[in-house]
Amino acid sequence: MGEKQVINVLVTGGEASAGPPLGPALGPLGVNVLGIVNEINKQTSDFKGMRVPVKVEVDKETKKFEISVGTPTTSALVAKESGIPKGSAKPNLEFVGDLTMDKVVTIAKNKIAGSYASSIRSAVKEVVGSCVSMGVKVEGKDAREFMKEIDAGKWDSKFQ
Repeated sequence: MGEKQVINVLVTGGEASAGPPLGPALGPLGVNVLGIVNEINKQTSDFKGMRVPVKVEVDKETKKFEISVGTPTTSALVAKESGIPKGSAKPNLEFVGDLTMDKVVTIAKNKIAGSYASSIRSAVKEVVGSCVSMGVKVEGKDAREFMKEIDAGKWDSKFQ
């Protein structure tokens, strides 16, 4: 394997293009830019409309490439799962969405690999923390109240 060039970019899921930031970074390497863009779009299609971190490694000699797709931010996943375009401008006063505990657990499982959380319970608390700052309720309750319920052990059955 020859020398590698690594390019890290944030793309909108399923909507990467040969324009900036990808085209200008990949063009000078002499690779099939469109082939790479199409592959990124295929791999990020589940994250439509969300910003996704993508790493492209190109072998400078063989022009072979590898693509690794990261996970969108927790707040992007919360917005998607609660069906809102973005968080509330006044998260403590105006609530813009509501998530079920099952959806919170799903997001936590998606994020745990790239998180500092040591368990599903702590990953769930990170997600609920994002809900607090976004004005998103959990199970119809203010996320801060919900956090107290997690701490009290009320939801432990969900963390198995």
